[in-house]
This record gives sequence, structure tokens and C-alpha cells, in this order.
Amino acid sequence: MSASRSPADREAAQAVVRHHAQLAADLDRHVGNLLTAADQGDAAGALRHRDELLRWLRDELLPHAHAEEDSLYAAAGERAEGALLVRRMLDEHQAITGLVAELETGNRPVRLAGTARALAALFAVHLAKENDLVVPLLVDAADVSLAKLLEGMHDLLGSSESSNGGGCGGGGCGCGGDRAPADAPAPTLTIDPRLDVRQLPHDQRHARVLAALEALPAGGALVLVAPHAPRPLLAEVAARYGDGMTSEWLQDGPDVWQIRLSRRPVTV
Repeated sequence: MSASRSPADREAAQAVVRHHAQLAADLDRHVGNLLTAADQGDAAGALRHRDELLRWLRDELLPHAHAEEDSLYAAAGERAEGALLVRRMLDEHQAITGLVAELETGNRPVRLAGTARALAALFAVHLAKENDLVVPLLVDAADVSLAKLLEGMHDLLGSSESSNGGGCGGGGCGCGGDRAPADAPAPTLTIDPRLDVRQLPHDQRHARVLAALEALPAGGALVLVAPHAPRPLLAEVAARYGDGMTSEWLQDGPDVWQIRLSRRPVTV
């Protein structure tokens, strides 16, 4: 990726690429589950995993694609060097939508597996073009601010589902229980990717957050969205990382708590 004209644009570009990686990992996980069931001759399991995949596609991937069309693609398509590229990217969105429709109407495990595999392969190629061509084009454009372009774009930069998993060894997380509805509105407050743990089982939340933090690069950040003030979790993070991880409270209730967790950059 080319060097950005500003730190804000560079951070915005990194946030988009990180979210792309999360989407790809989540899609691969869903497709892998479907393929395993099909390989084992488990028709009921294949249909169940097909339905789970479709829910994720409707809730995550397709809204992301529509948000891209209205923001990244609209800006890139106005540039002479990006017009043809954007037309091809839009064609690929149509192809992705067609494969989703095939999944919705199919019921034979072998056919479902083939369609899911084709979807994952096409999406991987599509994301590579976005990361290597579309995002750098906008970062290098003197008359475009990628950071401003993506302000408030949750469908491009955040997700309620994370590909990092794990449990807490079977016990409760000790956070004092949920104190707010899991579907309370949570405004997007930064361009950083979000980790919304509100709908996760209570005993999985700490491990999910710690795994996501472990995967952060130096200088990287994420926004934790929680149904209560996660003070025990923050104490655990502080004990594990010390000064290497900082926390910034963005929203302190009453229905949603958001904390930006960032790994300090390496200093020379």
C-alpha cells in the first residue's frame, strides 16, 4: 500500500484492510463448516450451516458491499484511473449476489458446497483488488480524504462478529452480568474496527477480547462494545499488557459501553 498523505488517511486505510481480513476469515469459517458437513454426507448439517452462512452474508457481507458502493466506489469511480476498475468491481458484486441467491434456493449438499467454495474464492480475489487497488487509489488522491469519506461507516469498518474464538474455561467472566439490552444502538465513534461482545455467551467474552488484542499489530486499535462497564476485563488487560495497551472510554452507558483499546507503537 502506498504511503498516505496524512496519518488519519493511513489509519483509515489500515482499518479497512483489517476489516477485510476479518470478513474473509469469517466467510472461510462458515464455508469450511458447510464443506465439512457435505464431505461427511451430513445433509441436515449442510443445510444448517448453509442457513448460518446466509444469515452472516445478509447481516455482514452484503451490507459491507452496499456501503462500499456508496462511498469507496463512488469516489474512486469519479477518477479517470478508477472508472474501469470500479465497473469491474461492481460486476463482481453482482456475481457475489448471484451466488448468494444460489445458496438461498439450493438444497443439495454437493451443490451447496460448490457454490460456497466459489463464493469464497471470488470474495478473496475481490478483496485483494480492494486492498491493492481501490484503497491506495483513494489514499493517493490529493482531493480525497479517506478518513472523512469513511466517517460513521460501520458497515465498512466494524462487525458484530469476530473470527477470533475461545472460551473462559467454562466459568462466568465475573463482570457482574448484563445490564443493558444486547441490541441497544451503539454509534460508530472511531474508524477503528469494532468488537461487539454483547450477544456472545457470557463465558466467552473475555477470551474473545483477549484473542483479538493479541492479534493487534503495534499501533493497532479496536473498539470494544459491551453491555456493561467491563472493569474486570480491563484490569485483566492491564495486568497482561501493562503500559503496552491503552484504553480510552468512548461511551460510558447507560445502555452501551464502548472502550478503544490500542497497542502502543514500537519506539526506536
